[in-house]
Amino acid sequence: MGSLKEDDDLGMAVSKDIILYVNGVRRVLADGLAHLTLLQYLRGLALTGTKLGCGEGGCGACTVMVSHYDPHLKECMHYAVNACLAPLYSVEGMHVITVEGIGNHRSGLHLVQEALANAHGSQCGFCTPGFVMSMYALLRSNKGLPTEEQIEECLSGNLCRCTGYRPIIDAFRVFAKKDDALYSMRSSSESLGSDFICPSTGKPCSCGEKTVNPLENWTGKCRNSYMPVAHNDIDGSSYCEKELIFPPELLLRNLVPLNLNGTGGMKWFRPLKLWQVLDLKMRYPDARLVVGNTEIGVERKFKNIMYEVLISVTKVPELNAFVVKDNGLEIGGAVTLSRLLKFLRKLVIERDAHETSACKAFIEQLKWFAGTQIKNVASIGGNICTASPISDLNPLWMAARAQFKVIDEKENIRTLPAMEFFKGYRKVDLKRSEILLSVFLPWTRDFEFVKEFKQAHRREDDIALVNSGMRVFLEEKDGKWVVSDASLVYGGIAPIPFSASKTAGFLQGRTWGQEMLQGALETLQEEIFLEDNAPGGMVEFRKSLTLSFFFKFFLWVTHSMEGKGSFFLKPLPPSHLSAVEPQKWASSTGIQNYKVDIHGTAVGLPVPHISSKLQVSGEAEYADDTLTPPNCLYAALILSMNAHARIISIDDSGARSTPGFEGLFLAKDVPGDNKIGPVIHDEELFASEIVTSVGQVIGIIVADTHENAMLASRKVKIEYEELPAVLSIRDALEVRSFHPGTERFLQKGDVEGCFGGGICDKIIEGEVQVGGQEHFYLETQCSLIWTVDGGNEVHMISSTQAPQKHQKYVAHVLNLPMSKVVCKTKRIGGGFGGKETRSAVIAAAAAVPSYLLKRPVKLTLDRDVDMMITGQRHSFLGKYKVGCTNEGKLLALDLEIYNNGGNSLDLSLGILERAIFHSDNVYEIPNVRIRGSVCFTNFPSNTAFRGFGGPQGMLIAENWIQRIAMELQKSPQDIRELNFQKEGSILHYGQQLENCTLRQLWEELKASCNFSDARAAVDQFNLKNRWKKRGVSMVPTKFGIAFTAKFMNQAGALVQVYTDGTVLVTHGGVEMGQGLHTKLLARTILKFIAFSTQGMKQVPNASPTAASASSDIYGAAVLDACEQIKSRMLPIALKHKHDCFAELANACYMERIDLSAHGFYITPDINFDWSTAKGRPFNYFTYGAAFAEVEIDPLTGDFHTRSADIIMDLGTSLNPAIDVGQIEGAFIQGLGWVALEELKWGDPDHKWIRSGHLQTRGPGAYKIPSLNDIPQKFKVSLLKDARNKRAIHSSKAVGEPPFFLASSVFFAIKDAITAARKESGHHGWFPLDNPATPERIRMACADEFTKPFASANYQAKLSV
Repeated sequence: MGSLKEDDDLGMAVSKDIILYVNGVRRVLADGLAHLTLLQYLRGLALTGTKLGCGEGGCGACTVMVSHYDPHLKECMHYAVNACLAPLYSVEGMHVITVEGIGNHRSGLHLVQEALANAHGSQCGFCTPGFVMSMYALLRSNKGLPTEEQIEECLSGNLCRCTGYRPIIDAFRVFAKKDDALYSMRSSSESLGSDFICPSTGKPCSCGEKTVNPLENWTGKCRNSYMPVAHNDIDGSSYCEKELIFPPELLLRNLVPLNLNGTGGMKWFRPLKLWQVLDLKMRYPDARLVVGNTEIGVERKFKNIMYEVLISVTKVPELNAFVVKDNGLEIGGAVTLSRLLKFLRKLVIERDAHETSACKAFIEQLKWFAGTQIKNVASIGGNICTASPISDLNPLWMAARAQFKVIDEKENIRTLPAMEFFKGYRKVDLKRSEILLSVFLPWTRDFEFVKEFKQAHRREDDIALVNSGMRVFLEEKDGKWVVSDASLVYGGIAPIPFSASKTAGFLQGRTWGQEMLQGALETLQEEIFLEDNAPGGMVEFRKSLTLSFFFKFFLWVTHSMEGKGSFFLKPLPPSHLSAVEPQKWASSTGIQNYKVDIHGTAVGLPVPHISSKLQVSGEAEYADDTLTPPNCLYAALILSMNAHARIISIDDSGARSTPGFEGLFLAKDVPGDNKIGPVIHDEELFASEIVTSVGQVIGIIVADTHENAMLASRKVKIEYEELPAVLSIRDALEVRSFHPGTERFLQKGDVEGCFGGGICDKIIEGEVQVGGQEHFYLETQCSLIWTVDGGNEVHMISSTQAPQKHQKYVAHVLNLPMSKVVCKTKRIGGGFGGKETRSAVIAAAAAVPSYLLKRPVKLTLDRDVDMMITGQRHSFLGKYKVGCTNEGKLLALDLEIYNNGGNSLDLSLGILERAIFHSDNVYEIPNVRIRGSVCFTNFPSNTAFRGFGGPQGMLIAENWIQRIAMELQKSPQDIRELNFQKEGSILHYGQQLENCTLRQLWEELKASCNFSDARAAVDQFNLKNRWKKRGVSMVPTKFGIAFTAKFMNQAGALVQVYTDGTVLVTHGGVEMGQGLHTKLLARTILKFIAFSTQGMKQVPNASPTAASASSDIYGAAVLDACEQIKSRMLPIALKHKHDCFAELANACYMERIDLSAHGFYITPDINFDWSTAKGRPFNYFTYGAAFAEVEIDPLTGDFHTRSADIIMDLGTSLNPAIDVGQIEGAFIQGLGWVALEELKWGDPDHKWIRSGHLQTRGPGAYKIPSLNDIPQKFKVSLLKDARNKRAIHSSKAVGEPPFFLASSVFFAIKDAITAARKESGHHGWFPLDNPATPERIRMACADEFTKPFASANYQAKLSV
């Protein structure tokens, strides 16, 4: 078994066992598993700590460590990989360690796990095992203490949506230090003397005077300080005595060729010799060579491309070698990018500097190429032969004069210049029987320069929008530097890497100088051609980048030539040096400033998340981790591929013939009502006649495996009749397409009288487009449903924020009473509003086949499907007219506001209402009129998202504040301060402000960030630097706390005391990373409490965990229950002295005291009547303010946040560490909304995308912030001594309010752009939509390089 036995003429030995070690346990692999990934295999072993987050290697949730023995180096190699992409057989003969293999909460955590748990680095916990394993792999692979740069680089392939990354960096930074006392439960002074030691830098600093030790008053047990110990040549570095060693069997075992199979006739070969590879390629000309499976894996999963024969070449020596020659470096085609990067760094040190210019370019390009897990397995040959038009490396190979060696089955070798290798879109000059043998990279000559360029949506782990490799060779002639040879190659502007040969030809023979530069730019402008609807869009931006890159190259070469040769080029002006100086970012540092205010036993303590130890060890269970019952089926949805169409016919014959098929269910099969909806029943569970969006559910298929269900769903053929579609808010306004009954109107004062009475010195009108945002919770939607009692009851485990909605939807579609439906939720891997209502649709769909077949059904959405069908944050369009005095005092606001609801109402009306409520942000406006409607469009229904419309309303307000400031030539900060609301202000909906701390925290922020000095420093920097600009901004926020639907402001809890003194709390809230359980835990005895799975049996009719109100309402409900029990126990406690709580509990039991209580709470004084447009919609307000400083590159649109300083009024915090984590996480998520994350739909502005389809459907195309995007200096402070009498223990809600503060980054970017525009003579207002992507930043900078392609007020296209 498992050899190339049938190919005896190849001389291959027979393998007796195909083995793999997992966490030290020997596993024998059967034949027939070639179709499986390592992730599927591991989860099949119940090792569910390794998560499926995206399936394309883009999020890192599936990270594991793989170890193998290198007989040439005679040492073990340890590295992190994405298990979702790694073919199972690719790790044969290796040792795989998952998060479960390094520690657990019972036998002890590994130091990596413990550090993360104690540093509050895990919130929802779904991404946590991936971070742990990335860090663990770095420690095992390093030969010494890793640097902070290495730590951040190793985490580049991991995404987190909750924490904001800062606590993760702080947790792992200890491993780069000599003393980790700061990360143990000891105070800094205890181990390091009296000087305050900053937790972020590990060095003495002055922030200690302002920053409270987060463990002050902590009385828990101290743990020991750990020191790294020496490395072992076999098992890497040992950080604890329980470290898993590399299995001795694998050290002694000889590798053998493999010939294995998978489903559908798939074959997997692993040859060990080059001639074996060539022979296999001759026999199977269409076979694909595999190293990391990073391209083929994605093609198989998302493009449904089936490759019958795969040949793994990871063990073929000839394809994995480096050969250093006199004239250059030869690199084997299967060499991984990590190995290449390491080897090039070594060469740069060893060889003369002039020889390694190309090497340095590759090093810089590889740094941003992909995450560490991808680079560890992806090969240079795979990247070359994939021939992607946006490959980061291929333009460099071409520009650097590389040569490719290809070899055929007869071992004939051809050598091809890289310039001639690429023949068309993903086509190369390789015959069917040829393979890429090696790449030859020549050394550069003296005065020969090679430089890389790349611009992407996000710096780290992102595909390029445009990239380039450029080379020039200069020679001295007649006292001048003349171009002897040049190459300019661009990626991202043509189907293949584009060689600008005409421009390169223009350069040759010309003197290096300004005249040559201008001529080259003109030639390049003529040579680059992109059609208006070219795939990828952003045509004007991409064209401008080609000029910007060459201009940067010219400046870089000029600067590099200073001091070289017998005569010098004219030095660059100092102001231009900013265009060529290498970008070096220091490691991010954080300061958390708060007061520990303890109540009772635990309230106010900064204790870690109650589930943190389970999360860091992978033991925490999520919906998809639940052990499936026997006879379980797996479901896949049948989805509409049209935005608006009539269903003509459905052909399911192909699906029914699929192996493992068990059933297909359509609208006619729904036992109850097919109409559903959270507010009104305006959408169908399964579309019956008309589909109104791409991704609308038409039916559901169940099969014996998830893969078979997906395969069957793709075989369902549906015939449509196309109908007109509404694909934007502007389309909806044009045809008056609105959801019925969604018109809203608020008025205060006399707007018309103010505008018409000559009172206003300035009247300004404008529009603001507000972009949407994908939730990108790391755990996709999932429900497991089964029937009990002969189908009389339905039970489910779901990933949801609203179990009651699941109960209600399922009962409705099955025609069952709600009392017969039970939904349980232990925890969810992030929600942010996306699992409030849309998750119920998923559960209801899965319930139909489960109920009808009386079998368990699990439905887990793949990432691309989840993003396509579950809705996003609403995009908005605001049309404003605002009047003010010449001093900037606001007088009147007339606002029309529209949101894109999609094809059903869902919660869009409530979101519009909150946007209207928050359209004043924090500003006093005497006269206000606001009108709004929800637009019906042919997109999937948009839904709740952190802030629930509030951020959109406030962003529109801050836009017109900025506009006023620019029109009046005043500082936006002055305009803001002049118009602040204050204590007693009456808002435009009638509510009066109480306990308004806005001015206090604003002044504290100004002092904390030294705003006047920061402003002056930025202005000075901008004067001295033409091609880097900085900007600053301060932004306030006021966020109303309560559900705006009055009936939802209620909560229940059940508290039960047992005779051993333990306490069980069940409440209606859901733990999704926000620390709800941890905060409620503080209401009872700290070490004796447990939380039950959220279920409708114990606490019925629970409101969703949303609106930031859960700690308030469920905390009060738990307190109510505790007070009831306390009052019953008190008489017994007074009678006798009890040594412990257990004795008291038992004594009460013996006296027949009821030790169970149901607590209940309703938020008082909540009321609002839209018919009168007056009332009190909110219980109280959470206030905050933020300062941000950014730096932009005007030539490319790249930016980074230099610092962020946030102050929030959270009353008296229930747990300041958790609250700080919420602030940081919300801010970074908000930063994504305002600056990174762009949804691109097939609409009139994006005709290159299929109509109605979402193009950004995964981490490859949709970019949430990564670790590299957080502020370099990140400070969070909580306002001290600010009590809130309207919530439990004087606390305030925190989940949503900080989100909007990230707009400080947006307006700081705009401030920097303003400085750049002034350099080109552009003054006054200019449009800038969110997100402020590189495209929008660069095009707004409006200089000589954008002028040929767009006007100074060009507005990039946005899907709204």
